[in-house]
Amino acid sequence: MNLKSVLSACGLAAAVSWNPLAQAAGYGKPGEPIAMTVGFPCCYAATWSGYVMKEKELWKKYLPAGSEISYNIPIAGPPIVNGMLADKIQVGYLGDTAAIALATKNQVADVRLVATLALATDQCNVLLVRPDAPAFDSPQAAAKWLDGKEMAAPRGTCADRFAQDMLKREGAKPASNLNQTIEVITSNFKARKIDAAVIWEPVASQAVNAGIARRAASGANFDVKDAAFLVMRHDLMQARPDVAKAWLQAELDAQLFMSDPANADAVIDMVNKNVPSFSREDLRSAIYKRYPAQEGGAEVRLSQPFVFTPEVRALLADQTTFLHSVKGIAVTQLREEAVDDAIAGEVLKERGLSSPVGQVTGR
Repeated sequence: MNLKSVLSACGLAAAVSWNPLAQAAGYGKPGEPIAMTVGFPCCYAATWSGYVMKEKELWKKYLPAGSEISYNIPIAGPPIVNGMLADKIQVGYLGDTAAIALATKNQVADVRLVATLALATDQCNVLLVRPDAPAFDSPQAAAKWLDGKEMAAPRGTCADRFAQDMLKREGAKPASNLNQTIEVITSNFKARKIDAAVIWEPVASQAVNAGIARRAASGANFDVKDAAFLVMRHDLMQARPDVAKAWLQAELDAQLFMSDPANADAVIDMVNKNVPSFSREDLRSAIYKRYPAQEGGAEVRLSQPFVFTPEVRALLADQTTFLHSVKGIAVTQLREEAVDDAIAGEVLKERGLSSPVGQVTGR
């Protein structure tokens, strides 16, 4: 159950689920069946409502009869970004930094953030240290220990943002802060080539359960949040407002299903079916386990605002500033129309619900 096999599994899923008809077909007229492709990363727990949508086919309740949905499920966000820009993917599930970067490419394609999938403090922002690291008195002490050490994080991601924020707060200066993929980080923990890394779930829980790393802190200890978003091509929203609303109605059903503790086993079954290289324990730990506060654990593993609350918008502003600072994007703030939750708000109102619609708690 290593990340190399996960990459192979996800690559296979992407190859099998890619439907060229979805990219070739037009959007059609409101009320007509539609063929489109939905993309989400196989291995980021904050986007797992996508697996609930896929396996329960919740969209069939709302989309016009005869509609066809195919899925592109790569290892991470960049292929989804590229697919949406090329109109090979029309709806995407993305982590915050990937969604923001995509929304700034409006000269290529106008893609909008239309709903919040999850808001958390320890889905992306997880500090892992080598197993033989000292027993720290506090997460802050763990951050200070990084001074002079070898650490890593995938550059330009939410994990990188948390790592840089944490180091600055605690005045720690690692000997190296390496730009490494989660696959390389996992391998380097096994080979004892790095002292620490910041990565996301479920890879973080997999590393802990395998005994190759230990949790030491998370965004919960430093009040740093992470998030995931639902994004849509604006030409789809314009041509097929019925489809945009239908997908959001189904996504709301998916989030409500996830937030019900009685459905935990079913959710893990759905994810495990698609990503069998992670154990059920790894997957369950990623969203349902309550880690000790001393290790950055939080009672609420995922909150589901659905719309863009002031808290979510503040996170978007912070992440946009960060991405600009590392030259990941050319703008200092998102264009106003990039965040468009009017339909999501309408769906909530019609259902008599308010934000947050639910939360996934650890236990």
